[in-house]
Amino acid sequence: MKTPSRFGRSSEALAAAYLRGRGYRIVERNYRTSLGEIDIIARDGDTIAFVEVKARRSRRYGPAKGALTATKRRTICRVAQLYLKATGQSGVRARFDVVAIDTAARGPRIELIQNAFPLVS
Repeated sequence: MKTPSRFGRSSEALAAAYLRGRGYRIVERNYRTSLGEIDIIARDGDTIAFVEVKARRSRRYGPAKGALTATKRRTICRVAQLYLKATGQSGVRARFDVVAIDTAARGPRIELIQNAFPLVS
């Protein structure tokens, strides 16, 4: 498995700090299974938020929030289900959020998209 780049790690740290500032409590970062990874797992009140961080240095390939593929969404959903089962939380409310970070302009522009996509199989 590839190690995350410095840009990726710093983007995830920026996203975690941003979420904390919005009242989220970070539970896990870079939760990995044999099926894949979830960047951040957090609590937002009584809801578990599975958060994917997407960051872009330039607009060459479009905005960060447009970078989440259908395959990645399916992977996140599968890993989230495994996490909920493994931690005995199958009955709790959960959702999938995206933190999009664009650094092309002056300073990073951060956007939180709650309920970014439904559970897909």
